[in-house]
Amino acid sequence: MKDVASAAGVALKTVSRVVNGEPGVHPGTAERVREAIERLGYSRNESARVLRRGRTSTVGLVIEDLADPFYSVLGRAVEDVTTAHGCLLLSGSSNEDPVRERELIRTFCARRVDGLIVVPAGEDHSFLRPELDAGTPAVFVDRPPGPGVDVDTVLCDNAGGARLATRHLLAHGHRRIAFLGDRPSIHTAARRLHGYRAALGRLFDERLVSMRAPVPRDVRADLDRMLALDSPPTALFTGNGRITMTALRALEGRRMALVGFDDFELADLLRPGVTVVAQDPTSMGGLAAELLFRRLSGDTGPAEHLRLPVRVIRRGSGELPP
Repeated sequence: MKDVASAAGVALKTVSRVVNGEPGVHPGTAERVREAIERLGYSRNESARVLRRGRTSTVGLVIEDLADPFYSVLGRAVEDVTTAHGCLLLSGSSNEDPVRERELIRTFCARRVDGLIVVPAGEDHSFLRPELDAGTPAVFVDRPPGPGVDVDTVLCDNAGGARLATRHLLAHGHRRIAFLGDRPSIHTAARRLHGYRAALGRLFDERLVSMRAPVPRDVRADLDRMLALDSPPTALFTGNGRITMTALRALEGRRMALVGFDDFELADLLRPGVTVVAQDPTSMGGLAAELLFRRLSGDTGPAEHLRLPVRVIRRGSGELPP
């Protein structure tokens, strides 16, 4: 930096202001400094800057699976906000493994990230307590943290969305409505089962429920079992986008009313188009990131727990009669 100051004929403080984007430097002087920087190949020492500021300008994002369309959209929204705040986003997939989730969080904390945004895989987050007590803020998104950890959360109305989907099928004359959900240990899957069951009331039949990972052969076997019942289902509610697409393949052209939780690409181009309960991963990710940066700016208020609404998008599959 001293070489740059000498080459530009300015004080060291002037170079510092130009490098850090601070005001108070004449445009002509700033241009002269930038030319000297370019000519000398100067680059700022980020490690020294971090030590001075006490921040690394990085945020850690732990997500279920970056390849999942829902989480890729959510992650991009987090990245957009992070970039707008002049920070770098570090991200990793837990693959629905609590051990992997813990390893990622500990790795990010070892790298001194300024804050964490987490889509949790496990139910025990007591290991986060030392980091939270040390001042590292965390925001949980899509699913809440385990008991004893009270931090900002951004969720969608999972149970309410499942009620909307089930009532939509009931309104179109269906009384035998099957539910294919993800593993019941997953918070969102459990809440969607709750909403489905509440909407059905006395019509609920345990034989029309399957909750496990969306493996194609298993989904096909579950559908075949249900359709072989004396009173088979006439409609299907699927618990997330991956299950919806797996179920469409497993149906192999058989017509069945269908409502899926989560919108997905090309859902409107199928015939009939797929009716869905849509949540907004862009809003979820953006709000989570804004909450985090508000904490980094000094907000010490009580934890906020946001629950975003969902909506039914009618495209034809959910409106088929029994």
